[in-house]
Amino acid sequence: MEEYYYRARIICGDLNEGYKNPVEIRSYIETLIDDEVPDDLVISQPFYTDYGKNIHFGKNVYINSGCQFQDQGGIWIGDNALIGHGVILATVDHDLVTRERIISPIVIGKDVWLGAGVIVTRGVTIGDGASVAAGAVVTEDVPASALVGGIPAKILK
Repeated sequence: MEEYYYRARIICGDLNEGYKNPVEIRSYIETLIDDEVPDDLVISQPFYTDYGKNIHFGKNVYINSGCQFQDQGGIWIGDNALIGHGVILATVDHDLVTRERIISPIVIGKDVWLGAGVIVTRGVTIGDGASVAAGAVVTEDVPASALVGGIPAKILK
């Protein structure tokens, strides 16, 4: 995994240096994840990830600038997802007693909207059609079509 870590640092560094058009950005992302991405994937610079190999994109996904994906546990992003500025998806945590690492995937459903500054923690699934208010910290699964917000995020509607 150390090899992927340093590889991702180099690719993200190159990606984030100077303006890149959407086609160039998709090319960097394909190199990063070592797989093809949908032609309609849009990622705004800068974009950061620690490995990249464990990110899976659906169709028509939009990721705004300044997002950070800690993808060791795997990140799945469904079709038509909108991810706001500065969102953090963190699949790794540490046990408070043993300090051991805990790694779990994050699943973002179809038609999900994550507002600016949202943090999603390990093991969370966000159901299809859900919306997460800006600045929320999501520590538990979000039901389909729900609106959640706050720290920790709670169902608002």
